[in-house]
Amino acid sequence: MSDKQEEKNKEEQNTSEEETKNTEETQEPKEGKEVSDAETKQEEKKEIPDSEDNTKDSETEEKKEEKDIPDASELKPGMTVRVYQKIKELNMKKEEKERIQYFEGIIIAKKHNTEAGGSITVHRVVNGIGVEKIFPLNLPTITRIEIKKQAKVRRSKLYFLKRGYKKRLKEKKVS
Repeated sequence: MSDKQEEKNKEEQNTSEEETKNTEETQEPKEGKEVSDAETKQEEKKEIPDSEDNTKDSETEEKKEEKDIPDASELKPGMTVRVYQKIKELNMKKEEKERIQYFEGIIIAKKHNTEAGGSITVHRVVNGIGVEKIFPLNLPTITRIEIKKQAKVRRSKLYFLKRGYKKRLKEKKVS
């Protein structure tokens, strides 16, 4: 039995040596330097994420193109805007349904401009009751922001409109 085991071990060593010789012959050295198996594996791993990153970049660009949101610097206090937002609801059958709802009102405050946490506060009077909504500008559920009109204002925060300001704001032309 020991003779047979020794023969098997020798055969396995011979086959493994032949495989290593074959792999060494197929690998081309770079600029006169020998390339190890570990280096080639690392290079292969590096190449794979690059292709995935490219597809992720193109997907995010497509998503940005789908959304019709003006740049944060274009939104100013005094503008009357219509903010379209995706809303998920449950039916009587407990099924999730998605629809788009809009909220139209005047921007009374804008905070943190183009930062990640930038937001606008939109105010509207419904049946004599003031309603406000704060929309983060980077909210993924916001599909579109339409600018309806622009009022001529001299303040950055229009909180005085909450208290029942009776005068009408003068309108500017929207280009």
